[in-house]
Amino acid sequence: MRSDFERLGVPVLGSLSGDAVSDGGDKVWLDAQTFVVGRGYRTNAAAVQQFHELLSPHGVTVVSVDMPHYLGPDAVLHLMSVISPIAHDLAVVYEPLAPVALLELLAERGIAWITVDEDEMLTQGANILAVAPGEVVLAAGNDKVRAKLDAAGVTVHEFAGTEVAVKGDGGPTCLTQPLWRG
Repeated sequence: MRSDFERLGVPVLGSLSGDAVSDGGDKVWLDAQTFVVGRGYRTNAAAVQQFHELLSPHGVTVVSVDMPHYLGPDAVLHLMSVISPIAHDLAVVYEPLAPVALLELLAERGIAWITVDEDEMLTQGANILAVAPGEVVLAAGNDKVRAKLDAAGVTVHEFAGTEVAVKGDGGPTCLTQPLWRG
């Protein structure tokens, strides 16, 4: 991947090494200087430490939050399974699995959140891809969170996610990975 990134002109700051492992869905940018990492079964402490070493010289604060055990090491649970930033001051959150430190950080930063019910968390209602501030992609069928997003003035694009997202146990954020924030 490194050679492809370089060919495309995407700067490569570094890479994880040694015992460090991390999944894409365990990382959330709250703002340009705050990188939140969910430490759990898919992203370990060694990765969190290397993120800190890579990013702190650039003025980025790395905040580690512990993910819950939930259904165990074989279940797919990422940080972005419980939070999806929607705009600079708004996120969608499934509170029952959200790390307390994350909820406290959101409150400290003045970031409001829209809650997701359990039935819609199970159909990827908390896993929402922001394509621009206040504009998102959501798996269809999550009508309660859709209504809350509409009421908040968020532009929502739905896709038929039953086969890809729900059965595959991954929402639109799992199907993408931001490479470069210019």
